Amino acid sequence: MKILDTLREKLNPAQPEIHGSEGSAATTKPWRRYNVAYKEVEIVNRGINLLVDSASQINIDIGDKLPFAGGSLLRVNKVRQLLNHRPNPYQDISTFRRNIYLDLITEGNMFIYFDGTHLYHLPAQNVEIVTDKKTYINHYKYEQKKFQPSEIIHIKENSSNSIFRGDSRLSSASRTLVTLSKMHDFQDNFFTNGAVPGLVIKSPNTLSAKVKERFLETWKRKFNPRTGGRRPLILDGGLELESLNQNTFKELDFEEAVKAHELRILKALGVPPILLDSGNNANINPNLRLFYLNTVIPMVRKLVAGLERFFSYDMEMITQNVEALRPELKDEAQYYTALVNNGIMTGAEARVRLRLPELQDPELDSVRIPANVSGSATGVSGQEGGAPKKPKPNSKEIYD
Repeated sequence: MKILDTLREKLNPAQPEIHGSEGSAATTKPWRRYNVAYKEVEIVNRGINLLVDSASQINIDIGDKLPFAGGSLLRVNKVRQLLNHRPNPYQDISTFRRNIYLDLITEGNMFIYFDGTHLYHLPAQNVEIVTDKKTYINHYKYEQKKFQPSEIIHIKENSSNSIFRGDSRLSSASRTLVTLSKMHDFQDNFFTNGAVPGLVIKSPNTLSAKVKERFLETWKRKFNPRTGGRRPLILDGGLELESLNQNTFKELDFEEAVKAHELRILKALGVPPILLDSGNNANINPNLRLFYLNTVIPMVRKLVAGLERFFSYDMEMITQNVEALRPELKDEAQYYTALVNNGIMTGAEARVRLRLPELQDPELDSVRIPANVSGSATGVSGQEGGAPKKPKPNSKEIYD
């Protein structure tokens, strides 16, 4: 046992210090408010849904088996089915992906359980990571059930305070979320009160508590905005009515303040605001492409890297079906065409890089030799190219 402990310490010498600084368990409970914000705050819901739905459309291509140790023993077709079609008997791939991406955004973590045959989503807010001084992570716990690290695919966002768990990308906008929530509460209370500001009733005389209470009851009964009461009141005895606040929503710049806070939230999510507003295609298309390149693709790449390590297969994202990225695919095709024409790679290799189906053409397996190097206008290795040879004098060769 001592030999095994010594080996573990050599493999992970910093683990005792890490375990001491972060404790024996890591949980997401402090971050549950972002899940609530997704349900209750419109701009958060719309921004996250756009990001989740966009990422869920991207399939994953499975390549060759990787040489490093570990990984499952599943065949490539089974892995492809799990990741692109049917992760388990109860969910389609779209629902499964939306669940795990939603967790990654709101909780900063996604947890996928592999039982040897199927993949299952474990809600991140209920998953506890039990750490160990020698083994980094001892096990995962979900609803009192333990899972070994070899059974869990754990993808996490960036974090400044933990190596076990990631932070929600909304954490940078936490103060903005609190303020925006208070602004919405203020707005709700204002209209619940019939859009009537606070009032004060002045009296030149000193009134007893009983008289004050009776007057307030009469006021509530005859002038109650929530019940539609709008009967005029006659104030006598020197009573005067005065508003505590004469500022309107426009004077408070309330709408602009809400828009500013919503903009900060969208920035934290990496969502261009124009994608949620009406606009012309000239403005939307370039922003949509940047959205994929700067936000969607990096998030999907995190999942692909984790799956690649877990299953030990080379994997890449399939983006040909993403309309916003098609101009880039065109540029990529031109790039590989130049490489083929300059003899740097074969046509078959270029088709593999472009994720195109294989063609049974022997010439695609040959390297083209540029005409200005050793002359191959035909472009096939071993064949002479350039201009046709001139016939020798007195030759009977005839050229059309």
